[in-house]
Order: sequence, then structure tokens, then C-alpha cells
Amino acid sequence: MALVGAGGKTTALFRLAEQWVASTEKSILLTTSTHLAEVEAASADHHIVVRQQADLDIFHPALPQGVVLLSGPSIENSRVAGLPEEILEKINQIADDHQVPLLIEADGSAQRPLKAPADYEPVIPDFVDAVIVVVGMSAVGRRLDQNWVHRVELFSSLTGLGENSKITVQSISKMLLSPVGGLKDIPAGVRKIVLFNQCEGAQAAGAAKAITRRLLQTYEQVIIASLKTKSSQEVISSNFPVAGIVLAAGGSQRLGQPKQLLDWQGQPFVTAVVKTAQAAGLSPVYVVVGASASEVESALTGLEVEIFRNPDWESGQASSLRIGIENLPPEIQAAVVLLVDQPQIPPTLIEALIAEHAIQNAPIVAPMIDHRRGNPVLFDRETFRDLTSISGDIGGRKIFSRYPVHFLPWLDPRLGLDVDSPEDYQRLIDAWKPT
Repeated sequence: MALVGAGGKTTALFRLAEQWVASTEKSILLTTSTHLAEVEAASADHHIVVRQQADLDIFHPALPQGVVLLSGPSIENSRVAGLPEEILEKINQIADDHQVPLLIEADGSAQRPLKAPADYEPVIPDFVDAVIVVVGMSAVGRRLDQNWVHRVELFSSLTGLGENSKITVQSISKMLLSPVGGLKDIPAGVRKIVLFNQCEGAQAAGAAKAITRRLLQTYEQVIIASLKTKSSQEVISSNFPVAGIVLAAGGSQRLGQPKQLLDWQGQPFVTAVVKTAQAAGLSPVYVVVGASASEVESALTGLEVEIFRNPDWESGQASSLRIGIENLPPEIQAAVVLLVDQPQIPPTLIEALIAEHAIQNAPIVAPMIDHRRGNPVLFDRETFRDLTSISGDIGGRKIFSRYPVHFLPWLDPRLGLDVDSPEDYQRLIDAWKPT
């Protein structure tokens, strides 16, 4: 994993390493492709200077215990040099041989909260699996000058923010999404992560959260944290793209007509549910259809969804849920399962489930509506294998007993209504009539 950017990059490097050692009691390798301050290098349990590949022979057959930093020799300004590509390749091989992580600091920032990369940086080896782009949120609201930003002119050029203007979260978003900014020289296919550091207060954390959804269209994870000191170390939230799975395959026997196509405020149920999922930021959104498949698909014309037909829909809800889960791309870490007969669910409830999951990291997050377990439900990837193993006319609640469930209280009892009969439909319509 390579770390680039500014605002506590080296602190994050050592915190990750220390946590790994504490939780696994195994060693971890750290290195740099640029340079590192000698005072920072002193944080390692072992600092080994590498001048040639032969210096790495000491790692056979075993590694020293703890955090092992590998760097070049000392250079001017109390720094240690980075290592060239051929030695980094050898260190990577050693990490693979010993089955331990390798963390690489891949650029410098002159200890500023923000930076824009020069032409020659970052120096990210092709073998990395993930890149963390670190941003110091202490710069938000400050002036765009050399006190807060490394390479002011470059940052101004790629964001359009004038020098000495106030730094905004929008300018940080532009920097992170620029191919010559946060995305610069990240190898294709590598997992991309943003770490918003220095979020010591609610204002900084809120500013980071405000641009998280946009960033998750490009990055696979956005972490909001405060890593100022060991004692204040805190991950406030860990945010991932969350998919939506709309279950819309049932036959509606008791209702006597396809519930997917009932009218809800001028549009079919299924259309309303999909639009709600999209408004809440779920992506991708899947719709699993079965009974009346052609008509239901027609109701989704023009919407950005993926539709899957369930030939076994009569066996019950579990088969539709299984199709949705099995088709999720590997980068999706959670999914919200929505029922087609609850078009009244607002985007705010889904957004709240996602926010709770980002903070609590719970395997299952569900609303508690009027003292009863409700829908929709968010399932973490941890649960996906179990979800694909259930059968019959039962949904995700089948696995609730296998995992700790985080319940989110929600005060509107109308959100607990669903539609299985004409009376249910009328009850739903009446509950949402203007007063």
C-alpha cells in the first residue's frame, strides 16, 4: 500500500503499522520512494539503511519483530533518502515471502495539510495493491498560501482557486478527482482510498462528509479520521459505495394485480422505489423481477438500473435476494435491500442507514419503526455468503440471529406499512393523504 498527499501522511503510515503489529503480533515493512525526516524514522522499532540489494539478505530466514523501516542513508536537512525501484521490488518480494504488508510513503508535503503533486511525483511502484491519498482538513477555511498548501501555484492551477482565497471543500474535491492531482500516477486497477485526516471537530468532519458521496464515484473508500496523536487516534467513519437491491419479483396473489405497478403519487411503485434508491446515493441499483417481468421492466425505461430476471420467483423472496447479491461487483462492501411494496420510504432513511454503517461498522443495520424491526435493511459484505444460502419465502431477516444487528430508531410509523392486499394499499394511500 502506498500513501500520498499531505496532512498527516507519515503519521497514518506509522499508525497503520503499529495497529497491524498490535493486532497480529507479526512484523510489517515500511519504506519510502522519496524521503523521510529522521525524527519520523525514529518511530520504527527497527530502522535499516539499505544501500544495495545485498543489504536485504539479513531478512533470511526471518524478519525482526515489530515495525521495520527500510530507507536509504541520511541526506541533507535531517532526512533519510528514498529507495530506487529495483530495491523496492526486492522489498516487495520479501514482504510476499514472509506474508506481511508493505507500506510505502510515496511523496513529500513539507508538513503542510494540502499539496498538489509536481511532475516527478508521486513515485508509486507498479506492484502496489492500494493507494491512500491523505488530506489535512485543518486547511479548510484557511488562505491558499504556502503556510497551508505545498506548491500553491499547482494547487491553484488544478482547482481554479485563486491564491490567498479561502480553501473550500469543493476545491479539495477538485484536487482529489483531478488526474494531475489526487489521482496522479495511480496504477490502473489499484484500490483508491481517500483519508481525510485532522478532523478534530464536527465542522471538519462534516466538511469531509459533504463531498464523500461524490468521491465514492471514483474512489473505493473514504475514511474520515483524526490521527493527531496516539491518544486522540480515531476513525470517525469509513465510507464505501453501497449498492441497492430492489426485490420486485413477487406474484401479488392476495392483491390480485401486480403490486410493482400500483400507483404511488403518479408513478408505479417500482419506479418510485428505484428513484428513492438513486436519490439516496445507492450505486449500482439492481432490480430483480419475476412475475409480470415485461411490464415491470417497461416501468423502468430510462432509469439507470440493472435488471435481473428470476426464473424461480415463485419459490419466494430468498431466490431474488440471492440473484441480487451474487451479481454485486467485488468492490461493493454493503447493499441496501428494498422492498417494492414500500414506495413511501424516503431517501433520508436510506442515507441514515448508510451513515450508521460507516460509523458503527455493523454487519447489519436496520430501522426500528414504532418499536418494530423495519425495512429497508443494510447488509455488510460480511453477511453476503449467508444471504445467498437462504431459501424459501423469506428475506434477509433469516440471518439476523447470526450477526449483531444495529437498529436505527425512526419515528414515523407510516414507514412500517407494506402492501399485500387491497386493504393494505388503501391504508397506505390514506396514511399519506395531505392534512
